[in-house]
Amino acid sequence: MKTHHRDPVARWVYRLGISLMMVAAWGCESTPSAPAGIQHVIVIGVDGMSPDGIRNADTPTMDYLIANGASTMQARAVLPTSSSSNWASMIMGADTEQHGITSNGWERDSHVLPGVVYGEEDIFPTIFSVINTQIPNAEIGSIYHWGGFGRLYEKSAVDYDIHALSEAATANLAASYLTEKKPTFTFIHLDHVDGAGHRAGHGTPEYYASVAWADSLIGMIVDATRQAGMHDNMVLLVSSDHGGVGLGHGGETLAEVEIPFIVYGKGVKVGHAISHPVYTYDNAATVAFALGVEAPYAWIGRPVKSAFIGFPEPPKSLSRTFLPEPTISPERQSYAPPGGLFIDEQPTASISSTVAGAAIHFTLDGSVPTADSPRFTGPFTVSESAVLKARVINAAGDESRVAEGFFRVVESGNGNGVRYAYYQGEAGEEWEFLPTFARLRPSRTGEGYEFRIDRLGTGEGPFGVVFESHIQIDIPGQYTFFTLSDDGSKLYIDGREIVNNDGNHGTVERSGSVTLEAGRHPIKVAYFQGGGGLWLDVYYAGPDIPRQIIPADRLFLAPN
Repeated sequence: MKTHHRDPVARWVYRLGISLMMVAAWGCESTPSAPAGIQHVIVIGVDGMSPDGIRNADTPTMDYLIANGASTMQARAVLPTSSSSNWASMIMGADTEQHGITSNGWERDSHVLPGVVYGEEDIFPTIFSVINTQIPNAEIGSIYHWGGFGRLYEKSAVDYDIHALSEAATANLAASYLTEKKPTFTFIHLDHVDGAGHRAGHGTPEYYASVAWADSLIGMIVDATRQAGMHDNMVLLVSSDHGGVGLGHGGETLAEVEIPFIVYGKGVKVGHAISHPVYTYDNAATVAFALGVEAPYAWIGRPVKSAFIGFPEPPKSLSRTFLPEPTISPERQSYAPPGGLFIDEQPTASISSTVAGAAIHFTLDGSVPTADSPRFTGPFTVSESAVLKARVINAAGDESRVAEGFFRVVESGNGNGVRYAYYQGEAGEEWEFLPTFARLRPSRTGEGYEFRIDRLGTGEGPFGVVFESHIQIDIPGQYTFFTLSDDGSKLYIDGREIVNNDGNHGTVERSGSVTLEAGRHPIKVAYFQGGGGLWLDVYYAGPDIPRQIIPADRLFLAPN
């Protein structure tokens, strides 16, 4: 009698072969090669529009597209979360490492990193040139509000190339173009939402109003497709280049990286939630897939096939997706995470979820919540500084990402505080790095409770702040300090530089570690703002101390 696969290695190879055959069958069995009947594709990119903006603004048009199409609010931009890098990735089907557009300073004749390949006009190939080359007599249009978008693609591949002077003009020109020309491919860029984010801040009423206005302009464009007779055989994609936090973007936070991705139209599933990862460079590949053209080998983007009827979701054996995370109240304000600083008061914390029927589990010690953690049943009082973490878990065991809030509770009169010196630069002056503060005279000095710049009141032009305090360490051991700043910052303990987060950049976190004895140690944080968005938060973690904003009750004006 023969015995099969008793050897463990042979058995593993056998099972691997079966698994590969199953995956191959998933990809081939009764699955069409491409969607049929799509004659027109329109991409609407809304600069700076975050999923949060769609969730909280009045957006009946996008709500309709989501309900009658396929979508995810967890698509991802590329780093850095700047406009040029991400618009390039959206139309080039690749990341910054491939196309070389690593910042807003990129120009065709002035850049650091060359693309891995060049196509027409000596730039990395875009969806414009791909369609122009492969579809004879294709009508291709680009109407854009931000002038910088126009330098990112091959002009020779576009029949209608217009830089509009406002978002309304962009939508009106696009509507007229669609009605008159019935183009094969159209890219429409709206810039005003990003402007509202920089001017008033992401998550503000003005920001949400700008998203609502974008929604109405998208509605105008959808109406134009009906008037043009294109609606029944077109696909519409709505997405963004990045989100934002506070007054800016460019950093590495989830609020900046996550973007919406909405697909609607011919052959698209109705009310379908895309459950697998989607990246901004998948946009170009999806356009190519919808129109039946071949993507260049240099592209790394993959078409979001699961958005279309007849194409299943990919296997999830090696990955999982998340439920929407819960909301902790007091909620995030601008860059400031949920929770907050509370002086001579005990705050009330609350947690909510949009997932019907799911349980919310939480902890107050900074540990990751599990199904065994306490279940949230109603608002509760936070009597001392705490790290609140919460997670949604449904009956099937699916989980959300962990939401966290930092509650800093301090009583006045106990010697707590931080001293600061504020330095104002001249309007028009450019700061790229932290200045030598010893050579400057502060404009004013004062005291507060935390290393925060949002409560100082700032003038025009660049500025810097030097904070000094003493941090109370109760348990000796290794401590890690973090600065999350836009622009640059440095942190010193006992006069020694621990964190170097210098330079003109978006919201970026850097860290460093040091071994500390019990007692109070001098701590200094230097910060500068060169332009654009601005923020500073300082975190630490140590023995039995989870990563958190340094609590105000741990900072003292005097050494003892």
